[in-house]
Amino acid sequence: MKILLYCPDNGVTRNFMPHLWMFLLKSLTPPGHEVFLIDGNTQPMNDAQLIRFVRKENIELVGIGAMTRMIARAYRVADAIRAAGVRVVMGGPHVTEVPDEALGRDGGARHADAIALGEADETWPVIVEDAARGQLKEVYAPLDEAGKERKPSLGGYPLIRWDQMDLRQFNRIPGVARPLMSMLNTGWETFHLIPIESGRGCPYGCEFCTVTGFFGDSIRFRSNQSIIDELLLLKAAAKASQGKIAVFFVDDNFAINVKRTKSLLRDMIAAGAQTSWVAQISANLLRDEELVDLIAESGGKWIFIGMESLDPANLADVNKSFNKPADYAAVLERLAKRNVYAITSFIFGLDNDQVGVADRTLEEIRKWPPGLPVFGQITPFPATPLYDRLLKEGRLTRPKHWLDFAPFHMAHTPKKMSIAQVETEVDHAWRCSYDPARTSQALDSIRDEPVPYKISHLIARLFFRGIYFPQRGAWSWVKTVAAHKHLIAGLFREARARGLKGKPGSRLEFERAAPFSAQAAAPAPPEL
Repeated sequence: MKILLYCPDNGVTRNFMPHLWMFLLKSLTPPGHEVFLIDGNTQPMNDAQLIRFVRKENIELVGIGAMTRMIARAYRVADAIRAAGVRVVMGGPHVTEVPDEALGRDGGARHADAIALGEADETWPVIVEDAARGQLKEVYAPLDEAGKERKPSLGGYPLIRWDQMDLRQFNRIPGVARPLMSMLNTGWETFHLIPIESGRGCPYGCEFCTVTGFFGDSIRFRSNQSIIDELLLLKAAAKASQGKIAVFFVDDNFAINVKRTKSLLRDMIAAGAQTSWVAQISANLLRDEELVDLIAESGGKWIFIGMESLDPANLADVNKSFNKPADYAAVLERLAKRNVYAITSFIFGLDNDQVGVADRTLEEIRKWPPGLPVFGQITPFPATPLYDRLLKEGRLTRPKHWLDFAPFHMAHTPKKMSIAQVETEVDHAWRCSYDPARTSQALDSIRDEPVPYKISHLIARLFFRGIYFPQRGAWSWVKTVAAHKHLIAGLFREARARGLKGKPGSRLEFERAAPFSAQAAAPAPPEL
């Protein structure tokens, strides 16, 4: 049987990182079946193009995984595929929390022939075999003998054969930028950001987050050796293709068990498995000097930190009091001293926020080492404590906001601001953080660092601005490059002045020194 695993875009924003679930389920597919992968974010297709592909390849089963922000697009794609006579299985966090919606049991249209609830490690092989026999059930759930939900162990984690996968669609360097990278002799004409997980689950239970509800509050880890085997395979594949790779550890809190994380990082170093990587880690865990030393030594380049707010009252409201805003600056300095930088995430529209929250936040950010700030408004995802609270308080303005996806538009009424005011604050924060002048200031703050660091930082900032200012197609990238031409030209002159081909500033130095050019990604869980 031929199977397509499809990850939709939402038609508006883009994910910069491939979602792990596609690669994991491909590895878990029983022998005798052929699996194709398409990520709509990196290989855009309209419905007609996708249907032509399905028919050309004689696809018999399509698996669609989607988070809430993608679900409207996922439903439209599923409808088109089912109309063409091909069976569709849907899964992921949204389908798990709102299962009746996908099956049309809530009064709406039916979008899927079957759904997979929760983590699909154990149910996916069953789904495939049932489909092959023509006996597909409506609902698949990982249940034990007593009918209770069972979380799969990660002890027997499959080896994902990255060396046998065609990753060309996932090259993150835009075509328009590749000639520039070639001129700078960086070796970054191709770059793949590879998702790997080392564990699942989070005990924190932040009010707005879906992670604890989906993965549970108990942490399950893969063995260190299985992770190292995967990293070594990736490094060998990259060397063979002469391409660049970096790893995104998609764990929702990579260092949630500091002792275990140190053990993994030490083993990575001992095995020569270091590669550039990025991960999510809470600020409170980054007070540990030894942990930060190991992060840097093992190849850590960017750390995503969900700061959310500078106001302790806001953090307490959303059950995130373990964040201490007074510690933020010291944490970021600790990372920067080791040439590790931060992707800092902020949420506006929390119940204690007032007009001016953007400027107050930006004022603090300017005191910190240069990083990649991202901003959004508080969003009530279904089945989260936040959603339930706002529903009870009668504050939801768009109870099914995901069916009419509108990025950076609120779905409930804030307490101390209007919806329009929150959206203005978000817009202001993005514009001030990613205009050419601010990017110039950020580069000037690391003027004493090697050229490769500055090139990498510039590339990262150009990608991150695309989260809010979409950069789709060659023309939008040409305009982006033109707006930053003076910075690019200056770095080009500096690189040329320092010499190429093995001399300082060359590709060899870049390979030794450069942090990877990170791209924003909301890590996706390994579900269908």
